[in-house]
Amino acid sequence: MSTNPSGPARPDEASPAGGPSNFVRDIIIEDIGNGKNGGRVHTRFPPEPNGYLHIGHAKSINLNFGLAREFGGKCNLRFDDTNPEKEDIEYVESIIEDAHWLGGDWEDRMFYASDYFEQLYEWAVKLIKSGDAYVCDLSAAEVREQRGTLTEPGQNSPYRNRSVEENLDLFARMRAGEFPDGSRTLRAKIDMASPNLNLRDPLMYRILHSEHHRTGNDWCIYPTYDYAHGQSDSIEGITHSICTLEFEDHRPLYDWFIEKLGIHHPQQIEFDRLNLTYTLLSKRKLLALVQNGRVRGWDDPRMPTVSGLRRRGYTPEAIRTFCQNIGVSKTNGIIELSLLEHYLREDLNRRALRVMAVLRPLRVVIDNYPEGRVEEMEAVNNPEDASAGTRKVPFSKVLYIEQDDFREDPPKQYYRLSPGREVRLRYGYFITCTGVVKDDAGRVVEVHCTYDPETRGGNAPDGRKVKSTIHWVSASHAVPAEVRLYENLFTRENPSDDSEGKQFTDYLNPNSLEVLTGCQIEPSLAGAAVGARYQFERLGYFCPDLESKPGALVFNRTVALRDTWAKIEKKLK
Repeated sequence: MSTNPSGPARPDEASPAGGPSNFVRDIIIEDIGNGKNGGRVHTRFPPEPNGYLHIGHAKSINLNFGLAREFGGKCNLRFDDTNPEKEDIEYVESIIEDAHWLGGDWEDRMFYASDYFEQLYEWAVKLIKSGDAYVCDLSAAEVREQRGTLTEPGQNSPYRNRSVEENLDLFARMRAGEFPDGSRTLRAKIDMASPNLNLRDPLMYRILHSEHHRTGNDWCIYPTYDYAHGQSDSIEGITHSICTLEFEDHRPLYDWFIEKLGIHHPQQIEFDRLNLTYTLLSKRKLLALVQNGRVRGWDDPRMPTVSGLRRRGYTPEAIRTFCQNIGVSKTNGIIELSLLEHYLREDLNRRALRVMAVLRPLRVVIDNYPEGRVEEMEAVNNPEDASAGTRKVPFSKVLYIEQDDFREDPPKQYYRLSPGREVRLRYGYFITCTGVVKDDAGRVVEVHCTYDPETRGGNAPDGRKVKSTIHWVSASHAVPAEVRLYENLFTRENPSDDSEGKQFTDYLNPNSLEVLTGCQIEPSLAGAAVGARYQFERLGYFCPDLESKPGALVFNRTVALRDTWAKIEKKLK
């Protein structure tokens, strides 16, 4: 493999700020200091194209690409596409898009395990010739039965001692397509009594007459992940093969293959995988949700997939900051989902434009405001970013406010609009409620108020104060929109926990999506484009959905703001 033409970076030259300290980084710093691999740092991100990337993969992307970037090295994107029955070009394309979006830059180094099928086959032949692999006729069930347990050794296959010549002949005929699926496998000859079950004559090849998304029908035998993974790293000249902890017990097997073949030996380092509360990160279970129609697809904003998070309005910067701050360790744990949302709020607070939107409109009529008059109120786009400037928001006699911002009979500690109470309209005037109109069911459908014309801009010349400021939109200028409010997809902190004998689907949250129609938003959002991010003042952060278009706006709530009154109200109930 080629190396960095400018030479490897010294640890103190890695980056102006340096990377976040963790044991993987410490290993790389030590290796560079010792001149290991000629000072090269070459990592890879190796997803299987059998599903969409999720937030757990984001941690691996951040680690692998981040370390390569910090130490002036390289990081490959490689698809470990060894199982055509579960893989699809749709997954390949989504992984490329998601990894790029998260900041992965592999330049021209995008590879596939299928690129190496011929080499892997030749190496398998070499292992047969050296007596380290054999063709086995046991069925999958029989192999499992003879594998043994953690306390009992396995049994040798009756085909384990076939001659090299017979194994070579059978393996060639397997490749030629002479045998049906599942009738034969190629197994490594290691030790059926090993305390590590991965070393009990593991499968290397199985027969699958299945079309591959890249190689078509060229092959009817496919290498297992365990056989292909380490050798693929070796072919690419990977120096540090960074994996999650579940592969720790597989490392001796990867080492065995590499040592028997006498090829370049990457150093495998395992770290803790990411687990989040109220979240599933099993591709098999996520696929089941998609296939069974429990969600609207892999990019449903309730899904923990990268595409789902992007559609919901997450930023790659927030995800990267989260991954950096949760750290890297050798112990699996679970991270609070609220921590991810914390970093998201921090990032959106800096970048999102502030706008006003009313999700559950209540009509307000200002009786003493001149009929037909329209004023332009100056509103701040982002108080965290002076360069964002200001905008003009129309104000008129008839407005919409949130239903929750009015109570005819307010409880204690409720300071919003109610009969006889004065409040501030954001960027507008002080108004006082003078009466209400109710429908036949006794519900308030319209609030009548008066305004103080001396308080334009939200300040009183006499210095009087009000205890609440509420947002609004002008009824005659508002733009209608659909707004989708999302909650956790699961009601249980650990939905994978089956200790109560339930399935993970039993914990699906029936209120994970609420669709609001008839919402009213300020006119500046009439042309809101997909990819834009906004803070609906006092309501949360929102973004246009992929289905949104001019004249039919659809917004997703990315994350809510912390609502003080909601907490008070919860205590009162």
